[in-house]
Amino acid sequence: MTTDSPSGALAAALGERRRWPLVMGIVNITPDSFHDGGRFAATGDAVAQAHRLIDEGADLLDLGGESTRPGAQPVPVQVELERVLPVLDALRGVRVALSVDTRRPEVMRAALAAGAAMINDVGALRGPGAIEAVVGTDASVCLMHMQGEPRTMQQAPGYNDVVAEVTAFLRQRIDACVAAGIRRDRIVIDPGFGFGKRFEDNLALARALPSLSSLAPVLVGLSRKSMIGAMTGRSSSDDRLPGSVAAALWAARHGAAVLRVHDVAATRDALAVWRQLEGDGE
Repeated sequence: MTTDSPSGALAAALGERRRWPLVMGIVNITPDSFHDGGRFAATGDAVAQAHRLIDEGADLLDLGGESTRPGAQPVPVQVELERVLPVLDALRGVRVALSVDTRRPEVMRAALAAGAAMINDVGALRGPGAIEAVVGTDASVCLMHMQGEPRTMQQAPGYNDVVAEVTAFLRQRIDACVAAGIRRDRIVIDPGFGFGKRFEDNLALARALPSLSSLAPVLVGLSRKSMIGAMTGRSSSDDRLPGSVAAALWAARHGAAVLRVHDVAATRDALAVWRQLEGDGE
């Protein structure tokens, strides 16, 4: 595809290794996501939220039809399809690229056929048929590290050396995808903050962002997570906006290529102020 297509434009933007990260707005089409579960579960509400985030300055949107919060139960494939596909269809032709957050090859194939430009997989395309669902398309992929699976991942996570282990895993998944035929310039990685990680693991991975970014562009998802609550003492995700913006700026300063956030306008404003203070007119 050319860079005029959503997939091509997204791959080109990721390949630029921009000084300032892309901002990915989160649209959870679920009843049980950890922060905004239920607010956008209806198709009309999800579409309205998507347009709101675009107006706030999102570079791309991440649509999810299955919660992967700690303790979440999997939903049937058909339910996930019924949540995601009507929203994708309603957003056809919007000016930003659309990503779909899914672990299911069936959903991947349907989403790509419906115009998605990226597959964001918490399982790093390890599921049977997942790589095959993407090979042969021009879509970008995000490969995330997760220890365990969402239902049980936070029960007893543990590592000998979290940075070394996550780095080795992500390198292996990149190599597997490239060997299967997915172009390296379409691969993004995510260290998986909060996905089978203790607080100290999350901190170590955040501090390792510069080295992780040498593997591939890094997507950072810290928005309103419990890690922010642990650092600020804010038990409710509703109270974690300032901490989330601070974490996004820190991640941007240390090599993040994509910031996955609930609050696009606040993140954009913070980046704009920083950019002006730095004297950068990008």
